[in-house]
Amino acid sequence: MKRIFVYVITALAFACHEKNLKVSTDHEPVENILNATTRIIAKGLNYPWEIIWHNNQIWMTERGGTISRLDPATGKKNFSYKIDEVESRNEGGLLGMALHPDFDKNGLLYVAYNYKKSGKHLEKLVRYHFSNNTISEPFVLIDGIVGSTNHDGSRLWITNEPHPKIFMTTGDAFDQSLAQPTNTLNGKILRINLDGSIPADNPFPNNAVWSYGHRNPQGLVMVNNILYESEHGPDIEDEVNIIEKDRNYGWPDVKGPCDGDEISFCKAHNVKEAIWSTGNETFATSGLDYYNHDLIPQWKNSLLLMTLKYSSIMQLKLSNDGRSVIEAKTYFQNEWGRLRDLCISPDGKVYVCTSNGGKSDVIIEISKL
Repeated sequence: MKRIFVYVITALAFACHEKNLKVSTDHEPVENILNATTRIIAKGLNYPWEIIWHNNQIWMTERGGTISRLDPATGKKNFSYKIDEVESRNEGGLLGMALHPDFDKNGLLYVAYNYKKSGKHLEKLVRYHFSNNTISEPFVLIDGIVGSTNHDGSRLWITNEPHPKIFMTTGDAFDQSLAQPTNTLNGKILRINLDGSIPADNPFPNNAVWSYGHRNPQGLVMVNNILYESEHGPDIEDEVNIIEKDRNYGWPDVKGPCDGDEISFCKAHNVKEAIWSTGNETFATSGLDYYNHDLIPQWKNSLLLMTLKYSSIMQLKLSNDGRSVIEAKTYFQNEWGRLRDLCISPDGKVYVCTSNGGKSDVIIEISKL
């Protein structure tokens, strides 16, 4: 069995308007053993961005514009389709993807990507139809989002309800002035119906904006009707947030939880504070998912968070009500390089994709003996 060393991060309570947890990253390494084994199931990938488990297969986007499906048992791709319109520059390109809740019946999937129009670098959300082992019928749901080489956000989540909604994260595209105004689409969490129309209960009439004041959110998962989001900070304070309707998350005036000179802005603008942050450093947080299986019992009732700069999996143990982080641990630091996203199979195995480039990227399976 491979022995995994874990860094334990002590969670410190602090008070502002609401009682949240801020995690200090001044921690000492502590040996701990995760009873799990790992194996690389796929190699030769180039910047995978999204991986989704569906019917014993993994669906994947790669930033260059390719949507693929691979068999986790063999690691071989059994379907691949290139979207030629994708404009891949630095961290931009083909990014987030989500499958319709009735995908097996209707074949609908949703992707967010960068493209160029009239010399401008833009981003959009597009619905496609998968049938007969090909993808067709592109239908644009949201267009005109300002794109950039970084800070594009683009993680997607579809709700499980009678009339599903799709949430999409957008980054500030290196323009901090876009994050606070609610009449822009950047620096936001957007919410629309699956046909592209605006839900009647959105906070602003005929407006896709659900929350605002975000910098570069790259993780999104809903658990027990709580929507969690992970977000890159600038030089400090990467965040995990609980996303709520019509709430301001502070950027660029607030980094992480409200403290110091930020408190007056938070009070005046109804800022929702982060439930966890990286303190005085950044880990470059990306994909986010929820783990609650017996296969790896140490991870039960936890958010699993991928990091790029920190090259690790962060385990954020949730309180019983899911409203706060009670413990944080770091696993697999520098084991495989930059980690972008993850998905979880019904039997509790965790699949992680790297983001190192040069066709050197892999997908790793983590499971218990």
